[in-house]
Amino acid sequence: MDKPSLLSVDVVIPVYNSPDIVKRCIDSVIAHLNQSIHTVWIQDDASNVETREMLDGLTYTQVHVHHALRNLGYGQSVNEAVARSDADLVLVLNSDTELRENFLPTLCNALQQDEKLAIVSPVHDSFFHYHPSQYQRQTGGYITTYRFQGYGFLVRRKLFMSIGGFDQEFGRGYYEDTDLGRRLIEQGWRVGIHADCYIHHKGGASFGRGQDFRALVARNRAYYFFRYPDAKKNILLISCKYSLLDLSPELTNNLNVVMQRGGSVYWLTPLSSPQLSCLQMHNVSANLFNMLRLMLRGQSRADKRISAVWMLAGVPWVWQILLKGFVRLNKLKLREWAN
Repeated sequence: MDKPSLLSVDVVIPVYNSPDIVKRCIDSVIAHLNQSIHTVWIQDDASNVETREMLDGLTYTQVHVHHALRNLGYGQSVNEAVARSDADLVLVLNSDTELRENFLPTLCNALQQDEKLAIVSPVHDSFFHYHPSQYQRQTGGYITTYRFQGYGFLVRRKLFMSIGGFDQEFGRGYYEDTDLGRRLIEQGWRVGIHADCYIHHKGGASFGRGQDFRALVARNRAYYFFRYPDAKKNILLISCKYSLLDLSPELTNNLNVVMQRGGSVYWLTPLSSPQLSCLQMHNVSANLFNMLRLMLRGQSRADKRISAVWMLAGVPWVWQILLKGFVRLNKLKLREWAN
């Protein structure tokens, strides 16, 4: 396999138990990326004896294992491992991921084509409910996202270090990746996901889901939204058969501001597959069932609820009545646009 670019690339894998899953991840990295990378840095986060012995028994010359004396959590484990690297770029992988291809040339090309792209990720299994052809592609072929997920990503190492890596306020993990993305975006950087690259992600197995899992997620979610309250904004946009190009510059700008700050737009439209600007813009087929479903969305999670309704001209009067009733009942803001 050819080198993906003139830039050097290291791999970082934080590990905590699950030796069989971890070994599959490491084996897949060597099998598919062997000639494209320099060093694989394994950060063992005080795993059990079985995992430690498995790691010490690896014979790959590119693999360097560091055993932490105490459990530090995902974020700090990644930070320490990235600090050991001197590569231009670092590919950070959850230990429950498995490579099926060498996607580094494509990801590296995206970073080289767009000098303001900080992080780019391959898609993983749950991405397949999206329709990649709907989304605008940016220079380098990636799709913009304003909510970074850290299951596997290629990042500019010096930038990662300069911004302080993952914030240790998030402890053992969860939402530290989303927070990192927000900090980068607020500094004018871009984050992307490349639909032409795929990585298998088992999910939930890399750092376990012990008894304190729910409490940890709830705590970090609350902290994240306290830090970024605008990320709780979810706009229900309802229109006739408009495309992105049909929307006024003012409306487009207002939608982009919502999404750039971490919020989402749910676009209820008769068009079956309008083009969408980023992963935080969702197309929902315009029918009464879907409208009611969106109105009732997130009853147990405030950050998932619709927070405002934006309505364009030409919406059927029956729907207008329902939406205005929903707005009044939930004390939301209704904004009506000329187009």
